[in-house]
Amino acid sequence: MNFHVMTLFPDMIMDGLNTSITGRAIKSGVMSVTAHDIRDYSNDKHLKVDDYPYGGGAGMVMRLVRYVTAMRISLRI
Repeated sequence: MNFHVMTLFPDMIMDGLNTSITGRAIKSGVMSVTAHDIRDYSNDKHLKVDDYPYGGGAGMVMRLVRYVTAMRISLRI
């Protein structure tokens, strides 16, 4: 089984997955996990991937364009 994880923190994801049952499955070759850093697919100089929510308010939202670009390139769609 091949899993692709889109994240802003690929090292943290891989550190967590390389332990316990999933870690044994990865080491034995039963499954593979690739963590893709969404910032690698940003095209501005600050590698910005988030945007402000509509209507203001607290919090941030992910820019859909960056996520779709990351998926298309990493999965070769």
